[in-house]
Amino acid sequence: MLHERNAAEGHIATELQVRPEQVAAAVSLLDDGNTIPFIARYRKEVTGVLDEEQLRYIAEEIARRRALDERRAAVLASVEEQGKLTEELRGQIEAAMTMTLLEDLYAPYRPKRRTRAGIAREKGLGPLADLILAQPRTSQTAAQLAESYLSEAAPTTEAALAGARDIVAETISDHAGVRGRLRQRAMQVGVLCARRIEGAADERGIYSLYYDFEMAVPRLRPHQVLAINRGEADKVLRATVNVTEAEQLLAMRAHFRPDRLSPLAEHLQLAMDDAAKRLLLPAVERDVRRALSEMAERHAIEVFASNLRALLTQPPLAGHVVLGIDPGLRTGCKLAVIDPTGKVLDTGTIYPHTSPHRAAEAEQALLTLIARHGVTLIAIGNGTASRETERLVAGLTRERAGLHYVMVSEAGASVYSASPLARAEMPDLDVSLRGAVSIGRRLQDPLAELVKIDPQSIGVGLYQHDVDQKQLAGALTSVVESVVNQVGVEVNTASPALLGYVSGIGPKLAGNIVAHRDANGGFPSRAALRAVAGLGAKAFEQAAGFLRIRDGENPLDASAIHPESYPVAARLLARLGLPPGTPAEELRPALQTLREKSSLDALAAELGTGAPTLGDILDQLAQPGRDPRADLPLPLLRSDVVSMDDLTPGQVLTGTVRNVVDFGAFVDIGVKQDGLLHKRAMPRGTALQVGDIVAVCVLNIDKERGRIGLGWPGAPPAQ
Repeated sequence: MLHERNAAEGHIATELQVRPEQVAAAVSLLDDGNTIPFIARYRKEVTGVLDEEQLRYIAEEIARRRALDERRAAVLASVEEQGKLTEELRGQIEAAMTMTLLEDLYAPYRPKRRTRAGIAREKGLGPLADLILAQPRTSQTAAQLAESYLSEAAPTTEAALAGARDIVAETISDHAGVRGRLRQRAMQVGVLCARRIEGAADERGIYSLYYDFEMAVPRLRPHQVLAINRGEADKVLRATVNVTEAEQLLAMRAHFRPDRLSPLAEHLQLAMDDAAKRLLLPAVERDVRRALSEMAERHAIEVFASNLRALLTQPPLAGHVVLGIDPGLRTGCKLAVIDPTGKVLDTGTIYPHTSPHRAAEAEQALLTLIARHGVTLIAIGNGTASRETERLVAGLTRERAGLHYVMVSEAGASVYSASPLARAEMPDLDVSLRGAVSIGRRLQDPLAELVKIDPQSIGVGLYQHDVDQKQLAGALTSVVESVVNQVGVEVNTASPALLGYVSGIGPKLAGNIVAHRDANGGFPSRAALRAVAGLGAKAFEQAAGFLRIRDGENPLDASAIHPESYPVAARLLARLGLPPGTPAEELRPALQTLREKSSLDALAAELGTGAPTLGDILDQLAQPGRDPRADLPLPLLRSDVVSMDDLTPGQVLTGTVRNVVDFGAFVDIGVKQDGLLHKRAMPRGTALQVGDIVAVCVLNIDKERGRIGLGWPGAPPAQ
């Protein structure tokens, strides 16, 4: 067991290009219940400064290998119980490094439903099948060899030989080497073909690209695989994986070869042909389709996670009084004025899109709210009637200096508005008005607001409903946890949803923290968190460094310095001759001088800590509790608008990247429908992410299908 563990850790270390002891340390910390954000931030000396990405890979790979080992033990037990476990087979099973190979080895011994081969074995034709496989050279004919196996169940030589061939066909199909080789060749040279099912309904032509589609398996893109899978699920497409007969024959003949000098050569060939068509090809096709789907899903999840991270790390627009608008046509536009802390100051509903008279009333209502509360920023949801609402707001912003607006994705806002959390936060507000509050708060602090929504409802992925939902949820949750802990959380103002993502906390403890806060007032220090019901020593250790308390009893509580390192920080300040609580602006010159005079390693040894930890302490003392989102570009502030009807080819606009997919990026250019900037239109090496501000030019407009094609300004038109 120890040897296997060391081998696994060594393999992972090779993959990550780190030392095996780093992997071993990480595994030990994970097994002890430490979270990945905590290990990455506060156990750098132990792991050799492994980052979150490396730690997640280690966690996933160890989990995969443990699942493989568990399955391996079950397979060995099953084969041994059948009395068929040879030393050679045991060695092969123990050496299997993938679940696919393990299952291939187990295939001949896996309990099966009643098959043609099983029926033939019941007739006592197993020994005859063994003869066909052995290909004896003898003067007897096949019929003469079969006579010894005739019975009431197999009364003729033809019946006996046919039954034996069924057994041989299954044996060939179940052979790990044959199946593995053909699967490998199918992945290398196979062709995926998709065809429209005759008479299938596809009124909008969603799957028109795949009505007559053929592509080599290695060239398939993840979005193509997922699109074809969805087309099959919608009963519009039928897809197959084709492998040439030559490849089939080569795979089988590597292990089974008819001997032309044997009277049973013809029967082995017939069994091979049957195995290929009836058993092997369908099984390999399922394997290939499953492998393609898994790779495509894994890629789609990675893209979704990357987009979600970019969205959650959008910089907050602090210090603004925000007017959130949830647009609507007949039902009106819901309004909510939010102060810089997120408090709701005012709400209302306007009906600007029902008549000219109501439009004038709506404009006056907006002006009144803006003047009454000193609104400086307007957040408009990008759903129904957003274009019309944007036109109205743009007219106001042109007339008032210092007033801007931002189009905000309202994905998931309706889900949040009707949630128990929204009801608890805003019990006195109608559900329709809560959406406007959420839209406004998203602009003030995207992270704090978006964590209240199921990540799968945020809508920054592709084919999100077609991938493994458990894997997707796990990946997205990991992203949210990572970003929340990277930014840090103000414990005295944070919502339960935000607190629930803090390392070591979770939903139940988050509720307990908020309940304690409501009952006793704000926490004066991190240490005071120990009084929260259920928050034990381990949870405190994992969480404390990610929780912020500004203006508390201990100035260090506002930083990312972990309480366990407070003595180190105190010794450092004493060395500088400065008291605790010295303002950062006074500390920075002294810290800079210290860094110039002493090496980090020497200083760390003197203060009794590790160099990575000391480096983090120095950074935090210089900029305590600094928000890492501060360096990112701010959202695009608009003061005018372009409607889809006004777009013309060649027009250059500035927009915000809303979604990134394999084939390009969807860009918000100020109309309801995002435009597609295809990757072919981007300069080579361009890598966009959600939230980026880009200049684009309009290539084409398809009003009927609601599609806008975008290009890169100054670039030649894509072919």
